[in-house]
Amino acid sequence: MTDIKRIEAGKRMSQVAIYGDIVWLSGQCGTAGDSITRQTQQALEKVGKLLEQAGSDKTRIVNTVIWLAKIEDYDEVNAVWDAWVPNGLAPTRSCCEARLGGNGYDIEIICVAVTN
Repeated sequence: MTDIKRIEAGKRMSQVAIYGDIVWLSGQCGTAGDSITRQTQQALEKVGKLLEQAGSDKTRIVNTVIWLAKIEDYDEVNAVWDAWVPNGLAPTRSCCEARLGGNGYDIEIICVAVTN
């Protein structure tokens, strides 16, 4: 049986859980109150760093869920996303509107990736 590895494990949640070759990331947000463009950039920077810690990278993402506080931000988020995702390596993706925890948070990005 393979053990589950956890990265940045806290009382309530871990930032990353790894089981076998599969990597799950908790939702990543930018700084509350920043523009949606900046929050998206910050969230993706966090995703990249966590994937690196897990032995993966953005080319190995297989699924992403993006939660937006305002669906009207969809085009701005896509502009940042499209520049970040390597051409031809886009994962499956969902994007939905939802109330996010805490004032000023406009985006949360959740990813599943593989290590090899």
